[in-house]
Amino acid sequence: MKVATKYFGEVTVEDKEIVHFSQGLPGFRHINEFILLPLPDAPMYSVLQAVGEKETAFVTANPYLFFKDYEFDIDENSKVELQLETPEDVGLYCVLTVRDPFRESTINLQAPVVINKRTNQAKQLILNSSRYHTKHGIADQKAGDEHVNP
Repeated sequence: MKVATKYFGEVTVEDKEIVHFSQGLPGFRHINEFILLPLPDAPMYSVLQAVGEKETAFVTANPYLFFKDYEFDIDENSKVELQLETPEDVGLYCVLTVRDPFRESTINLQAPVVINKRTNQAKQLILNSSRYHTKHGIADQKAGDEHVNP
């Protein structure tokens, strides 16, 4: 399948690469299919690109690149919806707001994107924690291990 993208032109992807959001994303409920494309020059970052909507694309990263103490529990309903069986099933991404210069960019830790790496079912969770917000600065943060509890 060919997908028109915001940053990479037209790319060819296989059906098995499509990430399915049964409820879409907040603000984009009408979009249920995305692909995750690594940035060629910086593969630690990815673009979550909507299938069929070229201009809808989000730069993402694993939050542990920046925040070693990031942790939360995935609620039971989300575990069932995403068919999560083991911690190894969990792919975790957070949306970045990219700024120039890059060190002024922020990451949204309040609404992580969880993808079941086995089934490609996905959901953006909204955490009810005052500890995390939508615009954490990424400069001078220390990376760490993953602490997501499915």
